Amino acid sequence: MTACAVEATAGDGGTTGHTGFVIAADGGYGARLARRSGGDGGSYPERWTLDGPEPYAVALPGTGPEEPGTQLLPLADGRVLVARRETGAHRLALLYPSGPATGELTLGTVDSEWLTLLPPTPAGHLAYGLVAGPDGTQVWLVAGGGADGPRQVAEVDGRCSGGVWLDREARLLALDRTEPGGARTKTVVVDLGCSGAVSPLLQITEESDDRLLLADPDSGLLLLRSDAPGEERLGWGVLGSSLPVRFPEALRPDGVRLTPFAVQPGQVLLPESCAVALRVDGPNGTWAGVWRPAQRTLRHVAAPHGWFAGSGVWTADGELRPPFTTPGTACGVAAVAAGPVPVRAPAADRHSPAPPAPAAAPRPVPLQQAPMARG
Repeated sequence: MTACAVEATAGDGGTTGHTGFVIAADGGYGARLARRSGGDGGSYPERWTLDGPEPYAVALPGTGPEEPGTQLLPLADGRVLVARRETGAHRLALLYPSGPATGELTLGTVDSEWLTLLPPTPAGHLAYGLVAGPDGTQVWLVAGGGADGPRQVAEVDGRCSGGVWLDREARLLALDRTEPGGARTKTVVVDLGCSGAVSPLLQITEESDDRLLLADPDSGLLLLRSDAPGEERLGWGVLGSSLPVRFPEALRPDGVRLTPFAVQPGQVLLPESCAVALRVDGPNGTWAGVWRPAQRTLRHVAAPHGWFAGSGVWTADGELRPPFTTPGTACGVAAVAAGPVPVRAPAADRHSPAPPAPAAAPRPVPLQQAPMARG
């Protein structure tokens, strides 16, 4: 499965943390802050199990209500990472069901109020966070690093935001880096297996702001947002390909804003066939859309009532499963079929399956601008 999370954002390039419904990378678990019924109206962590016959939720309350800015991240083993902001720091712990109570394993603290948890890693047993300053950004390993607790693993010049994993080993991390002074934003790759070496990824034009939104390690499909075409638009490319970025008209509907949140898994070396789920925000509300690079149209989908907008799980057989909650259904998952795959000739530059990764990870090929695909 491939999953993605809904989170509070300040634009696509400025996440403020995983404070919405978050889904583990393998789609097995989700987590959110749920509201208490009655009482003081505080919140508590709630874990959803999504890969069984029926979804179900388990409350993981602590000794008191959680603050609104508390960040959650589900791990593949069912534990939930919680990052609680304190004065001058973030306190980290792992929560898990323990009989009628909540077990809590303290991990340590990061001495910054500006910690932002990164999206779940593909393997699901490690967790990372960013501490961004005006001139530099630190990458921290906050869970899964052993008994020593959270530790800094890389530092990048400039203020970074976003965060997309490019491989299943969680070695190559793409970040949107803003130059000092806020002049331009470009996506760079941080190699966590090579002392945090930084290399360029998105540099469509010298003057454009280029941000990576989503990547699929199986197919290499990349979804991005850039103003290189003259206005801010969604585009797509392929990691390591010699072909440039494309900006299809299907991803430019009038009056709405599109944000990709999940890619269909299992399409190895077939990026044009990958179904992409998008959140659609317009004057009449929020719903979902499904699109493939090989298609010239965007299919609009009615989202279930109570949907956690911008979250969902793709199954291997092409079914999108958006989670929702209503007064009558406390823990629900809908089902949306991706639709048939269009018949399309194979891409001219498609390469054969890559060999196992060498000790030094290859640098991703920077993507350049392509003519806008119309009609």
